[in-house]
Order: sequence, then C-alpha cells, then structure tokens
Amino acid sequence: MSDAHLDQLRREVRSFLAEQLAAGAFRPSVDAWLCGWDENFTASLAMQGWLGMTVPVHYGGHGRSFQERFVVTEELLAAGAPVAAHWIADRQIVPSLLKYGTEEQKSEFLPRIVRGECFFGIGMSEPDSGSDLASVRTRAVPVDGGWSITGTKVWTSGAHRAHAFIVLARTEPVDPSHRHAGLSQFIVDLRAPGVQVRPIISMNGGHHFNEVVLDEVFIPDAMVFGEIGRGWTQVTSELSFERSGPERFLSTFPLLPLALENTSDDAELGRLVARVAGLHHMSTAVAGALERGENPDVPAAVVKVLGTTVEGDIADFADRQTGDDAARHAEWAHLVANAVDQRPGFTLRGGTNEVLRGVIARGLGMR
Repeated sequence: MSDAHLDQLRREVRSFLAEQLAAGAFRPSVDAWLCGWDENFTASLAMQGWLGMTVPVHYGGHGRSFQERFVVTEELLAAGAPVAAHWIADRQIVPSLLKYGTEEQKSEFLPRIVRGECFFGIGMSEPDSGSDLASVRTRAVPVDGGWSITGTKVWTSGAHRAHAFIVLARTEPVDPSHRHAGLSQFIVDLRAPGVQVRPIISMNGGHHFNEVVLDEVFIPDAMVFGEIGRGWTQVTSELSFERSGPERFLSTFPLLPLALENTSDDAELGRLVARVAGLHHMSTAVAGALERGENPDVPAAVVKVLGTTVEGDIADFADRQTGDDAARHAEWAHLVANAVDQRPGFTLRGGTNEVLRGVIARGLGMR
C-alpha cells in the first residue's frame, strides 16, 4: 500500500469530517469511541465504504487493507467523531468472525456490520474477576440442540443498544493446573429470553456500561463461536485488536487542538504531541503485523500501556490549563470535564496496565 494512496484516503476522510462538522452532524468529544453512540453517523460512514473495510467483497465488504482501515479510524478518533455504535463490531468482531466464524455466522453478521445495521458487545469481564479472565464463572452446559448459559458479565459497553455479544464461558470444570483450559465462546442475542441488561451509570451520569445477566439462555449449536475448549486462544487473539488500535492513545486527542488556544505551556504541549506521534508509528506497525497474520501480543500490550498513559496525561494537562476563566471557553471546559471524568478508566479497560506490564515482561523473557 503506497504512502500516496494512504495520504489521499486521509484527505478524503478529513474532508468528509469537515463537511459533517459544518452541517452540525456531531460535536467533537473525548472518548467518542466508547461514549459517542450515533447510529445516523455510523450509517453515513457505511455509505462512504468506511465500515467493514477489511471484510472480503463476497461477504459484502470492501476488501481493503488494515492500513487503510487504520487511516480512517485514526482520523475519526482525532476529530472526536461519534463512532461508538459500530466500534466493537468493526474493530474486534469482524476479524474474529473472519478467523473463527462458520460460514453461516460470517454470512449472517458480516454484511450487516458493513451496512452499519448490526452492533456488538463483548462478554468477557465478570464481577470480582478484574482482569483475570481465567476466573470466569459463567457456565455453558450442553442441552438438546445447543447450550444453556448462566452467569453475569459486567462492563459490557453498549449492551443496552447492541444486537449481540460474544460471551466467554466455562464449558469444563476448572483444572487448577490448567486454568485457561475448558473455556469456549458463544454468540448471544442480547434480546433472547433469559438475558437481562442492567445499566451501570457513570459518576457523570453517562450510560455506556452495563451488567448482563444470563439465566439459562439457550444458544443453538450454530452460534458456538470457534471451537469448544479453545476460548482462551481465541480471546487472546481478539485482544490484540482491542489493545493496539489508535483508540488507545487518541481518546483525549480532541483536547490538543483546542489547547493551542488555551495554554501558554508550549513545551509540555509539544512533549504530549511527540508522544502521540510515536504511538501513531507503533500502532501502525501493529496494524501491519495483524495484516500479515502475525500475533503481536507484546507490541499491542506496549501500545495499550503507553497509549492509555498519555491519554491520561493529556487530560491532566488540559485540566491544569483550564484555570478560573473556563466560562469564556465553554467548549474547552466541557471537553476537559469529560476527559477528567473518564480518566480513571483509561488504564483499566482492555486489561489493566499492571497486568499488561506482566504480559510485556513475560513476552520479553524477563523474570
């Protein structure tokens, strides 16, 4: 993929976003990939061919490269565009379906994701489990024609609006010597009988997280995702997509252009911009590795740790610059307040930075 082609694509996305802003289609926001749910905006991206970009044409997609998708998503995030509705489906579910899905699952879900008509959540985390996915207690037991799932998932973004989510469940008793064995994944309809979605309201009144309770939910065999017992391998593969993307360092980027008008600390601003630029190159490299079919667990973890740290540092920097004259800069003050509210979650979601430092150390052969 030539640099000239990617530069042209970047210009096209920027022009589209400028038109959308001028038309009042959205207001830039921080953490827009998590909180900015706008199905109309998602539909407009689908019309541009910027959803499901890496989906093969025979599944309704566009057959484009990871690098092209990276350019589009990076520009959307930098602009603070409302992309939460399709984000998980496009980022994580698409490559997972292509890698592990059956032909029936690919044919059912991929064309709808590409059209911006099907939204997904992720059913990994559980109460009291933290980042220890091997401790999941949600159980799936075989029944006639499928499986019955019972358990609770938490921090499920967008579950109150999404159509389905992929659930990690235990299908074999826990073996203390092999805690990662006996796990499997299932595609669960969030409107199925036995599914209850309970809102988790953030301290600022926002609602994007949910607790999802599964009470003997029937899952047909056709919705088993991948292989029974291979859930851990599949999940770790998915996490490379979740942890390495530009959303791990651009959640608070919309503050930086406004910071030029609201700060006199040009040196610190320059250091933050330099850190973002470095992460851009690191994340681009991971996108290239994913396209080559490699498993960049360690580089993805590095991007996540460094990226979420700089996101928080941008929020702190902006907060220090706000001062007592915030009323004169209402847009700036609003973005800063949201960034500070969201800041505690930056280093937690997608695996805590403490856990990921262990992933990095083990991957580099440290003891």
